[in-house]
Amino acid sequence: MALLEFLCWRAATLLLLFADVVHGISVHISNEEPTYIMPGSSLVLRAHIEHNSQEELSAVTWERAPESGAPDGRTSLAACPGGSLPLPVQCAGLRPNVRATLEPGASILHLNKYGKSDAGVYSVSVTGKGGQSSTARCIVREYEAVHHVSVSINISHSSLVCGEAWGTEPQFSWLHEQDAVTGSVGHVSPDGATLLITKVPICGHFTCVVSNKLGYSTATYTAAPCEPEGISGATVAIVCLVVLQILGGGLAFLLWRRYRYKNRGDRLRDNMDDNI
Repeated sequence: MALLEFLCWRAATLLLLFADVVHGISVHISNEEPTYIMPGSSLVLRAHIEHNSQEELSAVTWERAPESGAPDGRTSLAACPGGSLPLPVQCAGLRPNVRATLEPGASILHLNKYGKSDAGVYSVSVTGKGGQSSTARCIVREYEAVHHVSVSINISHSSLVCGEAWGTEPQFSWLHEQDAVTGSVGHVSPDGATLLITKVPICGHFTCVVSNKLGYSTATYTAAPCEPEGISGATVAIVCLVVLQILGGGLAFLLWRRYRYKNRGDRLRDNMDDNI
């Protein structure tokens, strides 16, 4: 059933594309995936236009609408004249920070000082003299910093999961006691959000660091304190040496004391024998 629905959807798409070719007009925007723009920077959208020599363009328009789809939020951004004007031509920008151009086979929209209110669905519509038209759309969103990082533990799977609210393009990394996680501590999932802990027992401070182009934020999970490491090798040798020195000193003292009292007793017996 799912395969049949997919085939029907593909067939409908091909039919729409075929209709555009027959009518002689098609347009698509290079930014097919959602585009994220840093606040205060410039947005540039490029639309590729195809039409046959018999179909002359009458108009090219750019618009923006809320991503929610509210019909009353549609805004006209620019209108480009059609006809047989020599290209490129400047389009009429309908907003102070917007300008657009119509070039051979393309139309380019420039928006300066991008702000939160500029987010939405951008569309470009191309209309021919015969009334045929084609429209392309893309989603534009504001690039946002990471927010509200949290770490939770899954005891049954010995893993930690790092979560982040709505930051753009979050990158995850892990620290254990302020050092990068190594294989002796655990393994990080391909997306970086999950840490599978191999260290037994689970102890110490595990910190998740989430970052993007606007900065970073952290969250820490604290387990029981870890036992001091490295109590083998040189440390064990030193401890054993100290213990042996203490035992050896005690044994030497006992032998010396025993020898002293033995000599003292021998001298007392000798003195008694001389007096007799």
